[in-house]
Amino acid sequence: MKKLLLTVLALSLMTACGKKEKEAEEYNPAADPTATETTAKDPSSYDPKRGEGKFTTVELGATLDQAMASKGEEVAAVKCTSCHKMTDEKLVGPGWKGVTERRRPEWIMNFITNPDPMIDKDPEVQAQLEICLVRMPNQGLSDDDARHILEYMRKNDGVK
Repeated sequence: MKKLLLTVLALSLMTACGKKEKEAEEYNPAADPTATETTAKDPSSYDPKRGEGKFTTVELGATLDQAMASKGEEVAAVKCTSCHKMTDEKLVGPGWKGVTERRRPEWIMNFITNPDPMIDKDPEVQAQLEICLVRMPNQGLSDDDARHILEYMRKNDGVK
């Protein structure tokens, strides 16, 4: 009975964190003028402050955009909270508490929308993977959904 329960739980987690049908257009580095061939082939050119992806700058308001944070909470409830807690406690993935204080907005946006190359290249993400033992799946989020989640993370970290 325990084995059956554990199997059902494991399958539920995998399904909850799995890819949704392709809604948003996938990121295409070839179509991105800010992407370079060197970055794609040479991990030593990886920028740990920005991550890897199309976001080079993300403008944040001095105050929280409540509407954006509310939308981010809705998206996170569907796509993220089955693996992440809003505290610093690990669930399947790491907790989100303090993430906007530790990471730049560009890094967060790039990781949310383009996790695979960052998992392969970022030493801190690789260390986190050794703790969590599960790769973050690409949820196929739109840029807007990712930006809303970022604002929700800021709210969680106390931005008013």
